[in-house]
Amino acid sequence: MRLKKIGSDQPMSSQNELPSLLKVARGESVSRPPVWMMRQAGRYMKEYRDLRDKYPSFRERSENPDLAIEISLQPWRAFQPDGVILFSDILTPLPGMGIDFDIVESKGPVIDPPIRTQEQVDQMRPLDPETSLPFIKTILKTLREEVGNQSTVLGFVGAPWTLGAYAIEGKTSKNYSNIKGMAFQNPQLLHQFLGKVADSIARYICYQIDSGAQVVQMFDSWAGQLSPQDYETFAQPYQKRVIEKVKQTHPDTPLILYISGSAGVLERMGNTGFDIISVDWTVDLAEARQRLGKGVKVQGNIDPGVLFGSQDFIRDRVLETIRKGKNQGHILNLGHGVLPGTPEDNVRHFFEVAKQATSLI
Repeated sequence: MRLKKIGSDQPMSSQNELPSLLKVARGESVSRPPVWMMRQAGRYMKEYRDLRDKYPSFRERSENPDLAIEISLQPWRAFQPDGVILFSDILTPLPGMGIDFDIVESKGPVIDPPIRTQEQVDQMRPLDPETSLPFIKTILKTLREEVGNQSTVLGFVGAPWTLGAYAIEGKTSKNYSNIKGMAFQNPQLLHQFLGKVADSIARYICYQIDSGAQVVQMFDSWAGQLSPQDYETFAQPYQKRVIEKVKQTHPDTPLILYISGSAGVLERMGNTGFDIISVDWTVDLAEARQRLGKGVKVQGNIDPGVLFGSQDFIRDRVLETIRKGKNQGHILNLGHGVLPGTPEDNVRHFFEVAKQATSLI
């Protein structure tokens, strides 16, 4: 397919000037908080749904460079966010580790057979991104060329615990009984699995950075299902293992950590070494900043359901969140992804209010 070329008719920042999201991620000051959205590209956009109808396989959409680039740029063309995120999936690197998967529309990820035995863990192989994920380099490199200095290009990965939750459950889950059963009955096997995944994910992050990602976000979406004690045993050590390996070779690339339902482990997230903690909407942003401490930058944290409200309501919530962030190491975002069915005009209004924040607060 032919990409819609953008950028040539839009005002460019100075080639020496970093985009605002990257500045904030590195600890610099800007006139207003930069803004982007998790699940920025996707089902709420008619343009995406039309393309999905033509290309029904999610893996084709995310692993075909032309399609993934086009989808990544759809919200960029529509709303001009300060961050453009790679259109992909957290499970994308699993086949390179010897774990195949499919994503079934309206059902979600399916891994068959799920990982349950020592033999399966022994057969896992280290990820070689250059060999198994060459399309990621093409996508990220092109996104950097397309957006120039007008926006920050974000990569993302899944964290070991969350990838384990999918691989061991074999699908999405409400109670995570299989991975928790392994954790509490055969922890040695689970630790072997998580260690292998952590080392591969560290390589994957470095590959994304080398391919053009300026910031990378790690999603440990289901670590919020753990008690604080079990988070410290099965999630946090592998988050730290990943970040320590990445920082050895890429110390200056900011890394973001996101956990859904993170209120119970927020302070522990702040102790992982990540540069930015993405906060969901169940925690007041001002309180989150106090709990994390002065040195930790934050992202978030508007309830995605707010985008179903009136535009006045959206405006008030955006400005309230910006005030609580105090424009000090704060990246404005949702507390989770854009929900299917969200009105596009409300997404547009969200971005417009955010960009006018300096004159409105």
